[in-house]
Formats: sequence, C-alpha cells, structure tokens
Amino acid sequence: MHIVICIKQVPDSAQIRVHPVTNTIMRQGVPTIINPYDLFALEEALRLRDAYGGEVTVLTMGPPMAEAALRKALGYGADRAVLLTDRYFAGSDTLATSFALSQAIAKVGETFGTPDIVFTGKQTIDGDTAQVGPGIAKRLDLLQLTYVAKIASVDLDAREIKVERRSEGGTQMLKSRLPCLITMLEGTNEIRRGSLKDALCAARTRVLKWSAADAGIEDLTKCGLRGSPTVVKRVFAPTARAEKAVQIDTAEKTLRDIADALIAAIFTRQPALEHELAFNGGA
Repeated sequence: MHIVICIKQVPDSAQIRVHPVTNTIMRQGVPTIINPYDLFALEEALRLRDAYGGEVTVLTMGPPMAEAALRKALGYGADRAVLLTDRYFAGSDTLATSFALSQAIAKVGETFGTPDIVFTGKQTIDGDTAQVGPGIAKRLDLLQLTYVAKIASVDLDAREIKVERRSEGGTQMLKSRLPCLITMLEGTNEIRRGSLKDALCAARTRVLKWSAADAGIEDLTKCGLRGSPTVVKRVFAPTARAEKAVQIDTAEKTLRDIADALIAAIFTRQPALEHELAFNGGA
C-alpha cells in the first residue's frame, strides 16, 4: 500500500501576524509547527502502513524552511518526504494550492507508485477553510471521505475501505473504493513518539525538493497569486463590546428562581422576543 499524506507547516496560532498591506500571513520571525489537524492524518497513515505494509510519503508545499516539518514527519516514521517549493507558489489560495498539490501527487504516483490513499487533515489553523483536501480529490478524480473519525477496515484484495464519518446527524459508516482521499478529524488518535531508529533515519534521509518544473506543472498561471481568485479585502481583530455582560445573583435561590430571573433579563433586553413567543403561544 502506498499512502500520501499532505501536511502543512503553519505559524503558531498564538503568534500569527498579518501584513497590513497585502493581508497575507507574515511568516518571518514567527515560530512554526506542523498543522495540528495533519498530525491525526499522519498517525492514521502510519497505522495503516504498519498494519498492511507499504510506504508513507509525506508531501508539503511551502518555502525552504518547511523542510523542518517534513523532517519531523520522518521522525515519526514516514518513509519519504517531498517538499514542493518554488517562487511561483507564493501567495497561493486554496484553489492554487490544491492545483499544485494535485500535480505533485500525480508526480509522486508516477515516481514511487500510484497512491492507494491520500490523507489530509480536516483543515489548517491558519486558513481554516477545509477546502484543500476536497480540492485535491476533485482534481485527481478521487472518491473523497471527509470528516473521518475512524478507519474501520481496509480490504486491499477487494480494493475497498470502510470508515466512520461524523456528521451533524450522528455517525455514518461508509464504504468506498480505493483509491480515495480522506480528511481526518481531530482527536481521532494520538500521534506516536518516534523511535530512536526513526530519528536517526530522519536525520539521514534526503528530503526531495521539487520545483514547479520538477512536479510536472506546466500551466504556471494556475499557481501562486496569479492562480488565486480569492482576494482578502481586510483583516482586522474584532472590537470589544462596550456593553458588559449581566451577572445574575444565584445565592440562596432555587433553580426556578434563577430560571425566572434569567427569562426576565432576556425579555428586558429583547422585548420583541417576549411578544413573538406570546403571539405563537409559546409563553
């Protein structure tokens, strides 16, 4: 089994800064980490590799410093790492990112064998869109299983996979053909501690660095800012409300008294709501 896992090196969310002119994230001087959601996908990929055999290829797109994230992934036990890095990718939105990554995944398939499963995290903590995974699936014509909480089983002979997927209505059990793309939810597993052997291998393993040309990307108009129709008009921190919260005194009061006081406070602030409930027979 060949599994490709897409990860992203992201700024530590506690120290993110935004450029005042371009409205893009400023990465210089900001500590970076592997996107936390991607770690759950990485662990699931490694578990499947351990159970069924095969290889795990880790792929990321970013500046040269993103090699550090790939080294860490190798330290967890991944077999191979590819860094897609080129000036043409700068400023990519989710559309341009999914295009470049899909092209790189296709090149990985040509070089190391067609992937049976492509993993991504549910979303990233910097963009927070959850669009790149489905975008890759669409471009590669892969069946996609999003918001997956558990891999129930894999049948390589029948080329089928069963997963548990969380939805607003509960949990769905889905069966899909391989190959497919899976986006993993958070909290689905716990990332392993890499062994000493993995750490030594990570230090010795050469991270493959691919430019746009190396990845077989011919249409550069679909990359970077030129291929990104998304325009951020303004980035700002929400202003604090001038109105303060009202605290209801609950000392020596029954639950009914507290409920009555809460309802009275709500109706005082929103008199139209009381009228609407009374009109509809709800009061």
